[in-house]
Amino acid sequence: MELSTCSNKGLLERMFKLTEKGTNVRTEILAGITTFLTCVYIVAVNPAILANAGMDTKAVFWATALAAGLGSIFMGLYANFPFALAPAMGLNAYFAFYVVGVLNLSWQNALGCVLISGIAFIILSLFKIQERIVNEMPHCIKNSVGAGIGFFIAFIGLAQAGIVVSNKDTLLQMGNLGNPGTLLALLGIALTAVLIIRRVRGAILIGILAITAAGFFVKNPATGMSYTQLPAGGMLAFDNPVQALAPTFGQLSFAGMFDSSGIVLLGVLFAIFSFLFVDLFDGIGVLVGVSAKAGFLNEKGELPNAGKALFATACSAAGGAVLGTNTVCIYGAESTTGIAEGGRTGLVAVVAGVLFILCLFFSPVFLMIPAIATAPALVMIGVFMMEPLKSVDLQDFAIAFPVFLAVMIMPFTYSIAHGILFSVLGYTLAQVAAGNRKNISATVWVLTVIFIIYLTLEIVLK
Repeated sequence: MELSTCSNKGLLERMFKLTEKGTNVRTEILAGITTFLTCVYIVAVNPAILANAGMDTKAVFWATALAAGLGSIFMGLYANFPFALAPAMGLNAYFAFYVVGVLNLSWQNALGCVLISGIAFIILSLFKIQERIVNEMPHCIKNSVGAGIGFFIAFIGLAQAGIVVSNKDTLLQMGNLGNPGTLLALLGIALTAVLIIRRVRGAILIGILAITAAGFFVKNPATGMSYTQLPAGGMLAFDNPVQALAPTFGQLSFAGMFDSSGIVLLGVLFAIFSFLFVDLFDGIGVLVGVSAKAGFLNEKGELPNAGKALFATACSAAGGAVLGTNTVCIYGAESTTGIAEGGRTGLVAVVAGVLFILCLFFSPVFLMIPAIATAPALVMIGVFMMEPLKSVDLQDFAIAFPVFLAVMIMPFTYSIAHGILFSVLGYTLAQVAAGNRKNISATVWVLTVIFIIYLTLEIVLK
């Protein structure tokens, strides 16, 4: 037994270079568990959001857990980085509410858009084109896109909780705070915030589970039933993987995507671009930002194996579309929790990935979680995603203007794509007005021209 253990440690040492990275097996496993606990909420939240696109919740649960598990394991084994991968928050809402809800594409077509964006990401990674794109994109736009998505996610959470509701006269208003479900959601927001402030591991997951438990004892006035219902088949699941995944696996389709009306075709092309843009910049942002804090950069300020990490992300994005979920990306904020626990190698990602796959045995638990329990998680994620704005000089109006456009347009139009579009156009306009044309890179000029053409066609064709 001891010989076997020593042999396993030796194998892990050779695979992940633990000593060279200043860590050990125990530290990496604990860091992997910590990372998993901070991002496992996605297996509960993602099915709930993609259900709005008409997708089967159990199949999406399976696709989410498998995409996160396999993607994280691939990242760990191939690139040796302690980053977990999972379907992206924000892009799942964009998928359901804009690509399907506004463009009226089928969810199968939406998965087709995700696959195309993933393949494009793979090509960019192979030819290292993504490095030029990212290097030439203005710092303020990189940071404002993440913050805008955060506000978008939080807005969805507030609506899901009934805290924000529609009003025909004022567009929006405060919801009925006396509604039992809304009160539970508010309690969940407060509880989760306190746990995060107290630095409790798995704070978001604990908040989700606590409100789910409370939901057993509170009735929904609209249905007369408790918000949370016990699964009919028990808490454990031994589903046939083929049957469980069948409703979404390989169901992506390109039929009719490119022979629609002009405006829909433009929307499809921009949706593909949006999936690619967000995944690309999210991946680069995490690699640069988190790696600098964790000491992964070499003496030249470069990140060894960065190309491998981006390639793993790109392959996972394409693979997620085949499984039946939205774009897979690096979970940066969540991965930093494992790094803070001492995690330094891909073993962290592998441990997190294995735990994601083990979630499949508890699908009834995750699928019985009501929307009011996941709403606080969305609000907290919105708070986390504001952080990049602290490095933006908002006293400079030429910078604040494009940042404002991204942050405001994304939530209020339910469109990440239009937030990116107006942010880039606003940046170009502001820099030209300020006499700073030299600050506008060739990449931004090209995007500006493309976006002006897109916007003009959108106006004309409508």
